[in-house]
Order: sequence, then C-alpha cells, then structure tokens
Amino acid sequence: MIQVAKRLHSVEEYYFSKKLREVRGLIAEGKPIINMGIGSPDMAPSEEVLQALVSSLREDKAHQYQSYQGLPELRTAAANFYQEHFNVAIDSEKEILPLMGSKEGIMHISMAFLNEGDEVLIPNPGYPTYTSVTKLVGANPKYYNLTEKGNWLPNIEELEATDLSKVKMMWLSYPHMPTGANASKQIFKDLVAFAKRNNILLVNDNPYSFVLNDNRLSILEIEGAKEVALELNSLSKTFNMAGWRVGFVLGSAQHLDAVLKVKSNMDSGMFYGLQKGAVKALESSMDWYAELNKVYKRRRDLIFQLAETLNCTYDKNASGMFVWSKLPEGVTSAEKFIDDILYDKSIFITPGTIFGSNGEGYIRFSLCVKEDKIKEAIDRF
Repeated sequence: MIQVAKRLHSVEEYYFSKKLREVRGLIAEGKPIINMGIGSPDMAPSEEVLQALVSSLREDKAHQYQSYQGLPELRTAAANFYQEHFNVAIDSEKEILPLMGSKEGIMHISMAFLNEGDEVLIPNPGYPTYTSVTKLVGANPKYYNLTEKGNWLPNIEELEATDLSKVKMMWLSYPHMPTGANASKQIFKDLVAFAKRNNILLVNDNPYSFVLNDNRLSILEIEGAKEVALELNSLSKTFNMAGWRVGFVLGSAQHLDAVLKVKSNMDSGMFYGLQKGAVKALESSMDWYAELNKVYKRRRDLIFQLAETLNCTYDKNASGMFVWSKLPEGVTSAEKFIDDILYDKSIFITPGTIFGSNGEGYIRFSLCVKEDKIKEAIDRF
C-alpha cells in the first residue's frame, strides 16, 4: 500500500464515524437501538423551502456550475437575516460567503490563515473538528479551559497570562456546543478587545442561536469586531437542512477574500436548487422558529426526565439542541457509563470526553429524537 501523508498520523477517524459503525452493527444484530448521540435534525424543512427546491429544477442554468460566491439573492437573504435577527449590517457583495456547510468553512478558514507551527486557541470542551483541522493544516492546538464553575466561558485573564506569541486564531462557539452555555455582549466585547491586543483572529461558530434560545447574539454586533472576527452560521439546525450542506461565513471583505482563494480551488459552486431553497429558509417568519422550539421544548422536558432517571444533573437554562448532563457522584468514566447503557439498554448517548478532557464526568443527549422514542428510553430504565 502507498504510504499515507504524515498529516494523517496527527488525527484519528471522527468519533461518530467509528461509533455509529458499531451502532449500525448492533442494529444489524437486531438490537432496538435508540440513538440520542447525534445532532442531526429528524424533522423536515418547511414546505416553502421544499417547493423552492423543486420548482427551481427546470430553471435556466439550474444544472450548470454556479458562482463560487453563491447566488446574489442568497447573499442578500443572508444579509437581511443578520440585519433582522442580530442587528448586524452586512454588505452582501463583500462581507458574506456561502459555504457547503460550516464544517467546510472550518477547513477553508484554517487553510487561509494558518501556517505550519502557528498556534490555535481551541475550547476544552469543544467541537472536535477544530482540533483535527488545526492538526491537518500543520498548526498546533492550544487548549483553553471552559468549566462549569466559570459558566463555560473563556477566562481572558488566564489566557493572557500564557505565551500567546504564536497564537494566530481562536475558536469560539456560542451558544456553546456541547454545553449549551450562552455568551453575553460583554464577553464578546472583552474577546474582541483581547483579539486586537494580541493580533488574533476570532472565529465564532454560531449554528445554535435559534434553538431554545432567547439570547441571540452575533460577535459581529460588537463595534470593531469585523477587524478581528469572522462568524460561521449554518442552515442545518435552524431549518432542518443538515443534509443540504448550506452555511456561510461573514466578516470583512479582506478576510473573506482570503477564504475565497481557498474555496474557489476546492469546489465548483453550490447546486442551484439548494441555494434557492436556502433563500426561502432565510426568509422564514417568526412562526417557523416558534413551532420548531415547541417541539424541542417538549423533547427537552422528556430528556430532563431521562437524565434524572440516570441520577444526572443539568442546567435548565442551557440553549441548543442538546442536554449536557453531569454524571452521578462517584461515576468516573463517561465512556464506560454510556457503553454500559448502550449494551444493556440499547440507547446511545454521547460521552463528554470526545469534546475534550474537561468533558470527563459529563454526557450529552441530543434532542433530535422523537418524543415516543424518548419515552421508550425512559421506560427501559
């Protein structure tokens, strides 16, 4: 076999890729698995979004290569979305770049700004892809602690007491994944000032603002943030479009020009029909968000019951489509805890350890599970 690139030795296969293969094997053996591990919305997009996709298929140029920068109406819809919901003024021509999902954006941004040996501030706990992409481009992760005691927020004073001379970028994710913690405008102001003092690019990954969250914030609301910050957003969670792979990155024209240099060499534009559907999604009324959250609230109330059945504790005020739960006192291994439940009760729950060492002692439930299945899970105990 031809030897693989050295960069592959720095990363492992994504946890869910491996674990779901095991789960599929258990299903094939006849096990009645209930999957509470993945944040993949199980509901459909709105009928208007589906109709926009279908009706676009016979339009002129629908099946040709599309612009690397997306349809003008998609950029306009995203800019209007940010103006309406975050009070952020975005130039649709220069300050927004559609992406095939925000996960793609993590790679593109990293390739655009990181050199080999640069350091990247990564939240612990946090989304594992920040670490794997950092390693794949030859940069070095530098983890910063998020703790329950600190409300899962960065301690800037603690950060500035460390050597930041090689740090080029800092990943944020608020509302936070996996804990559901929210930032505040003051925290974002402090982070923008921190980034300016230390010449660091902030990237806020913001896909959960509309799920069970009354505190919708964008880091770009902060005055001067565009000088040092980018924001990723996605239609996956808010509009039940995870498989469509539609997202965008927002920020200054100079920063986005750098990202576009990478993107334009990596794809040939997003399928026309997906963009037309995305436009319609971004134009959704407030009724869409209200109805979506009614479903998630009912599910979350049931997940709270399940967590209590397992003697776990949780924060009722957390946002997003997950419930982050602390394990019972005396339980020392999250992975053993969830594996025991998987093999004994055929229920898959995510161990907190996959999000970093500060995730030990915690587990994460997904709300992307129908109510009857959550009730069944409770009954199994």
